[in-house]
Amino acid sequence: MTTIAGNLQTVRDRIAAACARVQRPASEVTLLAVSKTFGPEAVREAHAAGQLAFGENYIQEAVEKMALLADLPLEWHCIGPIQSNKTRLVAQHFAWAHTIDRLKIAQRLSEQRPPGLPPLQVCIQVNVDGGATKAGVAPGETPDLAREIAALPGLRLRGLMTIPEPSDDFAAQVAVHERAAQLLRDLREAGLPLDTLSMGMTADLEAAIVAGSTMVRIGTAIFGGRTRKPA
Repeated sequence: MTTIAGNLQTVRDRIAAACARVQRPASEVTLLAVSKTFGPEAVREAHAAGQLAFGENYIQEAVEKMALLADLPLEWHCIGPIQSNKTRLVAQHFAWAHTIDRLKIAQRLSEQRPPGLPPLQVCIQVNVDGGATKAGVAPGETPDLAREIAALPGLRLRGLMTIPEPSDDFAAQVAVHERAAQLLRDLREAGLPLDTLSMGMTADLEAAIVAGSTMVRIGTAIFGGRTRKPA
C-alpha cells in the first residue's frame, strides 16, 4: 500500500469514527482530496486507492493537471478564490465551485458554462466567524445572494462552504461549524433545496462532521505537507 493509499484509509477511518459518534452514516460525508501543488502522479496514486473527487485552489495549475489526467474519471472541485479573469476556466473545466462570494462571479460562471455540460454545482462561501479580512459573505447577506444565484441558468446552488479560523478547542470548532449548519437549515426552511455543507479540513474534520458537514476538504492528511506554491 502506498503512503497516499494508507493516508486515505486513515482519513476514511476518521470520517467513519466521527460519523459513528453522532450516529450518522459515513456515506453522508464526501471526502474531497485537496491536491493543490501536488503533481498528477499523486492524484493517480489517490485514484488507484479509490478516490474520485479532488479539490484545487490554483485554477491555472488545476486545468493543466486535468489535461494530464484526462484518462481518469475524476470530479474536480474549485475550492480557491475565483477572480473575474478566471471564471471562464472554472466554468469550462470544473464540476463544482465552492467559493462563490459575489453575484458578479456567479453571473459570469452562469454565462460561461458550456451548454453541453451539466450545471456547475456551486456553494456560497460564508464568513461564518466574522473575520474582517476573510473571504466570504456575511451570514446576514447570504439569503439574498442564495436566492439570486439559485435563479441563474447553468448553475445549481448546493449549499455553503466555510473556512473558519483555526482553533485547538474541539467545542469551539463544533460551535463555529454549527453556525453554518444552522444557516443552511434556515435557507432550506426558506424554500431553497440545499444539501451541502462543505466544511472541515485535516485539523477539524471531526468537529465539522459532528456539526453536520457533508463534505470535508482534506489535503495534508492525504498528501503530506506542501513545500511549494505555483508561480
